Amino acid sequence: GPTCCIIAQQCPDIQVTVVDKSAERIQAWNSQDLPIYEPGLAEVVEECRGKNLTFSTDIDGAIKSADLIFICVNTPTKTFGMGRGKAADLKYVELAARMIADTVEPGTGLKIVVEKSTVPVRAAESIGNILKHNKKPGVSYQILSNPEFLAEGSAVKDLLSPDRVLIGGEETPEGQIAVDALAGVYSKWVPEDKIITMNTWSSELSKLAANAFLAQRISSINSISAVCEATGADVSEVAKAIGRDTRIGPKFLQASVGFGGSCFQKDILNLVYISECLNLPEVAEYWNQVVSFNTFQRSRFARKVVESLFNTVTDKKICILGFAFKKNTGRVAKGDTRESAAIYVSKHLLEEGAHLSIYDPKVSAVQVKLDLEDPERPEMFKKLVQCHKDPYVAADKAHALIVCTDWDEFLDLDYKRIYEGMAKPAFLFDGRKMLDHSKLIKMGFHVETIGTRLSKSESERVDSPFLPAPCAHGSASVT
Repeated sequence: GPTCCIIAQQCPDIQVTVVDKSAERIQAWNSQDLPIYEPGLAEVVEECRGKNLTFSTDIDGAIKSADLIFICVNTPTKTFGMGRGKAADLKYVELAARMIADTVEPGTGLKIVVEKSTVPVRAAESIGNILKHNKKPGVSYQILSNPEFLAEGSAVKDLLSPDRVLIGGEETPEGQIAVDALAGVYSKWVPEDKIITMNTWSSELSKLAANAFLAQRISSINSISAVCEATGADVSEVAKAIGRDTRIGPKFLQASVGFGGSCFQKDILNLVYISECLNLPEVAEYWNQVVSFNTFQRSRFARKVVESLFNTVTDKKICILGFAFKKNTGRVAKGDTRESAAIYVSKHLLEEGAHLSIYDPKVSAVQVKLDLEDPERPEMFKKLVQCHKDPYVAADKAHALIVCTDWDEFLDLDYKRIYEGMAKPAFLFDGRKMLDHSKLIKMGFHVETIGTRLSKSESERVDSPFLPAPCAHGSASVT
């Protein structure tokens, strides 16, 4: 969606057609309520739609007329069979390839098929095999890998000013022609030095490796946050110090309740599965630990909530601020909650008997129910979960607030008003390290966050061989 919209905007001489089997989704693309939310995307669609940007369910017609065909289908993690829980399910990629082979008419000439979906290494080879074994007279195919490096919430910005555009193709004269054709599209707005060409396998692996490295940084700083909480160090200060090292840099060093979204965990587990299949168990275990630690960070944060509220949250009202996995993401009637930390924290608290009051500016109550309701215990959700459209109503009479998503509007809430309406003592758990903690403490909140001590009594300490031992009882002198 967003990629094709930007191509249409930047290349007015190219006719771009986005097709989908879902009439409902295409109807949304042709309306004011787009099926995904990205800042700036609606303006781009409004500018180009009806000119050189078309949204249609006529898949056959689009395939027949296209010179470049982008495969942009979902590649979820398999939930059954070989590789369950790790491997990417490529059934939609294969179906798309077979549809192309069946639809292209004889004598059409060269069709360039571009793999945009995140796929395991050598998936392009599979696409090529399907197309070439079903090739009609007078038709030839070239398969390219062109992975996306977009962050949800800034996709339009990332597309307009990309760090790099990768194009992988066959190292043959025919492959080079295809690579040059796609590079020519991007060169309309992307500087040539940022368009990187390589072989197909390197391009495919680069996407998985990039997401694995980014997630690794988040888990690394989150591991340091646990040490900071135990010792009295401040993870923000530590992150600032190590981020000044030019070999490391400051990005993705913000400690939090954990990473979420559709890409990081899925791509790492895919890399784990590939490593296992290549008989590289040590490599597989290394990357699996990144995901394992992310799970630990979420559960550690949830346990902190329970422990702080006097070791019980049963029948206590807990307000969850934010349910999407990050700010500025969402889809119509279904905000983007994929692998959101809020889901894991909420489920932990529900198991402890807490009453959850949830507010998110984009996520619908329908989506919250899909994510939290246990099919075997539907009555639990009905009894313990309420969704609200007003953060002040959600927080009223709550024992604690938990900030799970970094929505900008949470910076501007009237926390004095919220505090006055809460049960006392009023707890606030900042899972995104985004609020003014000193100001909140002065209001009366007991504040807890990631990677630093704020409201804990000075008498609390950690028993460690590296810290001086406390004075023994009765050792103080009296004069």
